[in-house]
Amino acid sequence: MNALMERLGLTALRQIDPERAHGLAIRALQMGLTPTPGPVTSERLKTTLAGLALPNPLGLAAGFDKNATAIAPLTRAGFGFVEVGAATPLPQPGNPRPRLFRLREDAASINRFGFNNDGAAAICTRLAAHKRGTVPVGLNLGANKTSTDRAADFAAVMEAARDHVDFATVNVSSPNTEKLRDLQGKAALSGLLEGVMAVRGNTPVFLKISPDLSDAELADVADVANTSGVAAIITTNTTLDRDGLRSRHKGEAGGLAGKPLFEKSTRVLARLSTLTNLPLIGVGGISTAQDAYDKICAGASALQLYTALVYGGLSLVPEILSGLENLMARDGHTTIADAMGTRTQDWI
Repeated sequence: MNALMERLGLTALRQIDPERAHGLAIRALQMGLTPTPGPVTSERLKTTLAGLALPNPLGLAAGFDKNATAIAPLTRAGFGFVEVGAATPLPQPGNPRPRLFRLREDAASINRFGFNNDGAAAICTRLAAHKRGTVPVGLNLGANKTSTDRAADFAAVMEAARDHVDFATVNVSSPNTEKLRDLQGKAALSGLLEGVMAVRGNTPVFLKISPDLSDAELADVADVANTSGVAAIITTNTTLDRDGLRSRHKGEAGGLAGKPLFEKSTRVLARLSTLTNLPLIGVGGISTAQDAYDKICAGASALQLYTALVYGGLSLVPEILSGLENLMARDGHTTIADAMGTRTQDWI
C-alpha cells in the first residue's frame, strides 16, 4: 500500500510546477505522509566519514531541505546522513521564477535557485531545536548575492551553525550565484577556508566542488584542501554542460543534475582520489545500486543523492542500499572501505 501511495503521489506531483511540487513534498514529510522507516543499516553498510559514524554511506544532498524544516522525518527516511541548506547570513529570495525544470526524458533537472533561503538565524534556530541522534545532520554554507565579502559570509554562517550541526559544507561550486565559482581559485579558496576554519570549533568542514574544473584547477583545489584542514570533499555539484540532452528544457540556464551528470562527476571523483587522501563524497547522477557501487569503487567513502528522488521517491533509498549491500557481498567486500577505490583506474 505504501508503494502504491508513493507512486500515485509522485505521478500527481509531476503534473504541477516543479518548485510547487517540491514544496508539497516537504509538507508531506512534515505531516508524516511519506515512508520513514528509520535509517537503513547493517554491519556491511555501517561506515565512518571524517570521524562521523554513519549507519550507511548514502546521504541526502543539500538543496532538498533548504530551510531545515523537515530534519526529523528526513533522518528517519533511510539516509545515513542528511545535509540541509544552503544558508546565507541574510535571508534572500533567490532568482526569479521559474527556476526549476524537470528534464523527464533525461532523468535530470536544471535549477537556478540562487541560494533562496530563510537566512542563517532562522535555519540555525531550527537546527538547534533538532534532537541530534544516530544520523548526522550538516549544513551547506552559502554567501549572499549582494555581499561585498563572500568569504566573510561563509565564516559568519559557520560560526552561527557550528554548535548545532555534525558537519558543515563550504559551497563554492553553485553556478547560480554570479562569480561564486571564482572562489575555487587557489588563492581565494585558501583565504576563504582559513576564515571558516578559524571559527568552526570542533565541527568538521567539507568542501563541495564543481564538476567543470579543468585538471589544473582540480589539482589546485586538492592542494588547498590537503593543507587547509578540510575533513572531506563533496564531488560534485551541478554542471553547466548540456551534452546529449533531449528535453525541451535543455537550454535553460542553471545547473544540470541527475543521470547525465553521473559519468562526468564520477571521473572527477576518480581523478581527485589520486590527488588527495581526504575522504570523498560521491554525488551526481546516482539512481541505482550499481551507480552507488560504481562511485564507491571509483574512490568515494560516502555518497549523496537528490534528483533521483524526484523520479523514484524516498523508497529509492532502501532500494539502493539493499542492492549496494548485495553487490558488495557478491564481490566479497565486508565493509565500504574494502570496496572503496577498487576500480579507480576504470574512470581515469
